[in-house]
Amino acid sequence: MPIPDQDEITGGFGRGGLAERMGLLIVSLSPQRSVAVLPVEGNEQPMGLLHGGAYCVIGETLGSIAANLHAGPGRYAVGVDINATHTASATSGWVTAVCEAIRLGRSMTVHEIAVEDADGRRLSTVRITNMIRTRR
Repeated sequence: MPIPDQDEITGGFGRGGLAERMGLLIVSLSPQRSVAVLPVEGNEQPMGLLHGGAYCVIGETLGSIAANLHAGPGRYAVGVDINATHTASATSGWVTAVCEAIRLGRSMTVHEIAVEDADGRRLSTVRITNMIRTRR
């Protein structure tokens, strides 16, 4: 999977320090659909599984950037709710996250992020809600 230059794909907006330290790489980005990959190595919990919080970092990163792209000039998005349901575990390799818009409204966005392993097995489903605010 080709990985674009991260500053170019985010338009200089960036991925955020935590996502960068975790090795998250954005593959494609739009308000409607975004894709990212994350290595399991270095992001495990003590039992050797991908940390549950890593799924939330992927969801927060993709959902928030997508919401901010949707917000447009003079507006910004802030997360107001996030939840994750983990249904399987990854112990090695990379995971892929696909973020799709459920609702792109004037004042609120909702995105669902499906995280899968290399075999296409769903590991976690994350949902994030962002409120759109006007800059003052």
